[in-house]
Amino acid sequence: MPIDVHAHYVPPTILETVEQRARDFGVTMVRHPPSCACSLHFDYGLNVRPFFPKLIEPVADRLAAMAKQGVDRQVLSMWADVFGHGLPRAQAQAWHRYLNEHLAALCDANSGQFSMLASVPFPHAEDAAIELHHAVKQFGAVGAVVAANVEGTNLGELDLDVFWQAAVDLDVAVFIHPVQAQPNPRAAKFALAQIAQYTVDTTFTVGSLIFSGVLDRFPSLRILLSHGGGTFPYLTGRFDCMHERMDRAAQADAAVHPPSHYLRRFYYDTILHDPSILTWLASRVSIDRIALGSDYSFPPADLTPVQTVRDAGFSAAEFKAIVEDNPRALFPRLPA
Repeated sequence: MPIDVHAHYVPPTILETVEQRARDFGVTMVRHPPSCACSLHFDYGLNVRPFFPKLIEPVADRLAAMAKQGVDRQVLSMWADVFGHGLPRAQAQAWHRYLNEHLAALCDANSGQFSMLASVPFPHAEDAAIELHHAVKQFGAVGAVVAANVEGTNLGELDLDVFWQAAVDLDVAVFIHPVQAQPNPRAAKFALAQIAQYTVDTTFTVGSLIFSGVLDRFPSLRILLSHGGGTFPYLTGRFDCMHERMDRAAQADAAVHPPSHYLRRFYYDTILHDPSILTWLASRVSIDRIALGSDYSFPPADLTPVQTVRDAGFSAAEFKAIVEDNPRALFPRLPA
């Protein structure tokens, strides 16, 4: 039963109803004629690009695509670009409850194929913990999805301990996904935002979580990293070097161990687009830390995620671990 732990969907019901509650959320839906494309603009200044067609496609089309890929279940995340982490606190609470309600309704109506990850109103840790608890207990969420930066700030630089503790207490994993709704000018051309900026965004926040001591304070916290961990597995030696040589007090490096010690504290999806690199990653972090992912809905998606794992040359037992056993270990609330 292949389970895709990294897939995105925005229920069309959100776009059908958001204008009715625009004042509640501080958001405006902008239409782009002559096409039916639309985008969201937030009152605080964030203008999100138009929704990709597959992100809001009919459920029947999504199920057909999954069948073609050989995927039996997708663990759905909302699009991180629309998290609106610059919203005022009350609006942020309402916005994420709205997003989670709609995603929960979609998953409930298609419980045989979809599970959900809840989004939360960062940077407000207590509110995020409350929303995660509500989503798990009331909506059946199997975990949380969070952006790798909150309005340009790395997660490890924010006081989110109440949220991390909630994830531990609920025994749910947290999926960290990069977000750059407005690309750095150097990444605006040549698809460099997708190629490099997103993967480095993940790397930045991984470093911040290690060096700020989050992984030491929460030793049982499970974290899933996007796109094979960004560049973290490749740069671990450089992380270790600077951990040893930097002025640790001046840099606020509180990590108990060298960064390479934490390689196997994370889970990594398979979205690397090169079976040989996936094989190397598994040798670096171990098979039991790799979970099937596609990034379905976006241009850099792996359109044949199950075949990618097959092409990496894993044994039958290793293949099963990556496509089913590890997703279940990561998200134990997934249905049998």
